[in-house]
Amino acid sequence: MTIAKLGYTLLGLFIVWNWGFLMGATFRKIGARLAGRYGIPFYQPWINFFKNIGVRTTITHGVMYYLGPVFRLTGGIGLFFFMPMVFTGDPNGHWTNFSFEGDLILILYFQLFGMLGMALGAGEGGHPYSAMGIARGLAQHAAVELPLTLAFLSIAIQYDTFSVYKIVEAQQGGFQNWVLFTNPFASAAIILAMLGAMGHSPFNLVKAPNEILIGPATEYEGTYLGFMQSAGSILHVMEAVLFMNLVFGGATSWAELIVKTFLIYFWSVFVGMVFPRFKIEQSITWFFKVPLVLGVLAIIVFSF
Repeated sequence: MTIAKLGYTLLGLFIVWNWGFLMGATFRKIGARLAGRYGIPFYQPWINFFKNIGVRTTITHGVMYYLGPVFRLTGGIGLFFFMPMVFTGDPNGHWTNFSFEGDLILILYFQLFGMLGMALGAGEGGHPYSAMGIARGLAQHAAVELPLTLAFLSIAIQYDTFSVYKIVEAQQGGFQNWVLFTNPFASAAIILAMLGAMGHSPFNLVKAPNEILIGPATEYEGTYLGFMQSAGSILHVMEAVLFMNLVFGGATSWAELIVKTFLIYFWSVFVGMVFPRFKIEQSITWFFKVPLVLGVLAIIVFSF
């Protein structure tokens, strides 16, 4: 049984990895068409990945520099391993992965794991703007995590559980049972804070295109860049799955999961195409003004 579950989990990871690549290529294509360009072919992410995996680098930095992309990939895979993907009514089903009572707390740690790993890796790099990227990334991440954590706690209080599976289970029976409608303050806080978690404009302060090139990808190359590409594809899908499970009722099939994660990710991409990038002080102030207030209200409503 354990071997079969591990097999299904690895198959699910393969699906998520490929869906992340395809989704990323799709939105790059959409952005290019809006700008009057043709854009990349849909298969370009796979070409980039296999090309980078086959390249070896001769650049020498500290050990932590090379562990940065590994930590980021580990954060994405950790999110996947403990996240229920498809609700089947069986808590031990094939697509619940290794979720358990209290997995929401562990998931919050894995969200931070990849960011801290990349910060430590960038700190040992030779790029002159590494310190700027670290300061921006950690400051904005803290501002994003605060309203997200409050909203997650509100949902945990609402359903009296820290189990993502049980939260999804409680939302079954129709869209009117979704947290989107039963806890609108927490939902609004998550929907707004997720814009920072996804890292698109106006909150793409670490990569900051046309200002400091594109952040860590400027210096990492070869296999390490391939790891970062894989980590990015998995993380974007898993963050969308997390928000889907907590706000939009989860998914009862892979087809439903693909549609919902596409729409959730599209929300962040759409905002990024409409609004220019914030300065770091503008970004942090915005998260403390709007999503944080909504998160506090969500806690108050379900605590009294």
